[in-house]
Amino acid sequence: MYLTKNPQAKREAARSQANREELTERIAQAIRQDGATLAVPAKQHELLKGLHFYRNSSPSECIHSVSIPSFCVIAQGSKEVLLGSDRYQYDPMNYLLGTVELPIASRILEATQEKPYLGLRLDLDPTFVGSVMVEAGYPSVQRGTSVKAIDVSPLNADLLDAVVRLVRLIDSPNEAHVLAPLIKREIIYRLLMGEQGNRLRQIAVLGGYTHHIARAVDRLRKDFNQPLRIENVARELGMSVSGFHHHFKLVTAMSPLQFQKQLRLQEARRLMLGQNLDATTAAHQVGYDDPSHFNREYKRHFGAPPMRDVEQLREAVRETASSV
Repeated sequence: MYLTKNPQAKREAARSQANREELTERIAQAIRQDGATLAVPAKQHELLKGLHFYRNSSPSECIHSVSIPSFCVIAQGSKEVLLGSDRYQYDPMNYLLGTVELPIASRILEATQEKPYLGLRLDLDPTFVGSVMVEAGYPSVQRGTSVKAIDVSPLNADLLDAVVRLVRLIDSPNEAHVLAPLIKREIIYRLLMGEQGNRLRQIAVLGGYTHHIARAVDRLRKDFNQPLRIENVARELGMSVSGFHHHFKLVTAMSPLQFQKQLRLQEARRLMLGQNLDATTAAHQVGYDDPSHFNREYKRHFGAPPMRDVEQLREAVRETASSV
């Protein structure tokens, strides 16, 4: 005998479906061409700061970037994020939460002209997260623990409802003045109370090894073109070399050397594309002494030799511009 959903579950499902449809419509109206946009008029910048919309009318190749602490929701389509060897796929039924700045690769999986990929990102401020934790009486993090910096979880009806109410405020500046801070706090609170609560609170407190790894990540990002001395970094953090390696990989899904290499390659790509540097000059600027070693690692990471890859990127940009 099959059991049907109880009335409460049916109501929740109907509410979620209505909210997903409204979110799709509002993002589609706010951004009518492919690309990303800050979804905030200038006069509302401080009220809805950190809210971004995205639209793509076709699946994309992998885009390499550095993530920032954020809460990401998809209204339509699906997306995949790669962190080291880990893959995270999400869609309108799930959200992605990231809590540390990391080199990632991402690509749009589902998108068409008729049903473009539509998504949003809400940047997370550690101080704001911490204030919500204190107000909610949320317990502090257990010391000595590490939490992976990115994961995907089901998007429940209450959290989705808060997201939709925040997006509505773009068209209601008078209400946004009062309601935007409250709805943002509600979103943080619901994330804290959800299955990724332990991950979120790691960005706001100074307990556990995740904070130490975040400090290491910040140092590696600033000094990526300098030789990496693992022993020195571990000692500054008060950790053993083996412990540092272990917890760094738990949080970032890659070793410190792999992390540094990805940062170097991404910066070299940016220099060649944006400043018209040749491969050898870019390699030296990001810390490579051997141009042939740089060429091999670049091809392995991006799938093509440096100058060919950059020319392909420029050609893709020209084709996109000519089609608009």
